[in-house]
Amino acid sequence: MNIQCETAVGVEGARVVARSFEPHLVVAECELLNPSVLETWSMEGALSDVPVLAVSLTRRPEESLTSEHCGLGGVYLPTLDRDSVLALLDGAMKPRGVRAPQDASIAERFTAATH
Repeated sequence: MNIQCETAVGVEGARVVARSFEPHLVVAECELLNPSVLETWSMEGALSDVPVLAVSLTRRPEESLTSEHCGLGGVYLPTLDRDSVLALLDGAMKPRGVRAPQDASIAERFTAATH
């Protein structure tokens, strides 16, 4: 899948990393997620439209409070095989897009390059 990952420690760490690394999916320990965390991330430009996948190595989804309090379903990683994890990641990631640079329009760059 050619996935590039950046690690972050803690909720604030995710905000800091997202400012310098364009996330297409946040995979977070479900114990860290609560309504105030998700609200904070929703106001952070780099994280506001990034899907969040709540995972756990210790709690099964029915044991987690995440779905009750945040509306997120948790994934219990030990029950998944490699193909299931790859399918889950592929389906959860937001699509990559192409954005024109903010400092110049495409037409200006094309004109400058051809003259």
